[in-house]
Amino acid sequence: MTAAIRLEGARPRSLTGRLRIGFRIAAMAALLLACIPLYYVWRAARLHNPLPRRFLAGVTRIAGVRVQTTGQPTRHGAFLLANHVSWIDIPALAGASGAAFVAHSGLAESRLLAWLCRMNDTVFVARHDRASVHRQVEQVRTALSETGALAIFPEGTTSDGTALLPFKSALLSALDPPPPGIVAQPVWLDYGPDVARLAWIGEEHGLDNFLTILARRRPVRLTIHFLEPFEPAPTGSRKAIAALARERILAAMGA
Repeated sequence: MTAAIRLEGARPRSLTGRLRIGFRIAAMAALLLACIPLYYVWRAARLHNPLPRRFLAGVTRIAGVRVQTTGQPTRHGAFLLANHVSWIDIPALAGASGAAFVAHSGLAESRLLAWLCRMNDTVFVARHDRASVHRQVEQVRTALSETGALAIFPEGTTSDGTALLPFKSALLSALDPPPPGIVAQPVWLDYGPDVARLAWIGEEHGLDNFLTILARRRPVRLTIHFLEPFEPAPTGSRKAIAALARERILAAMGA
């Protein structure tokens, strides 16, 4: 544990901060060990598996994040488009919505991360592999029909939470043209006045952002705003879909 905390890129922590980190990581590991057998029981029974969502919601709470929601997530045939601030966005949004994710194929290079992501039906795409675009679109469409909802972070990276970066439309290829019955739902992840302290931006090491949240004494307050969904077909191209989703999140942030 101490060796991990001293990895390059991680800032020094107080003794109480390191103890808090150690306790939370141990609690997450215990939760994972408890969920794995149940996950495979549900999978063998070919039932809808609630364990990934419950595990990710548990990780969020163990990390000290207290989630509130406004609006209702669309759970059947929905593409959720959300702003991206920190690693905690992923378990928090999955726990609140039950959505799987579209993620960059680079995550699959870590066997542990890839295994955990696949448990939650993550779809890995290679953004720069033009030769496999058609196959990736079919993967996304299949996942939409099987999981009910997929979430993406169309900014393509994390931001400081106070300004919304332009939305990239590459991951919306599956909505061009939109499959029947699919809606797009903008989502604003709102960390309130603490957002600047939590955001993973600039040259900060990924491990450092992970530990920053785990070391906090004060809870993180996150409000997930599920905004009004819209049908992508009348909107037009995937670029127009991304632009409209961004406009609606900006409007919510301004309000």
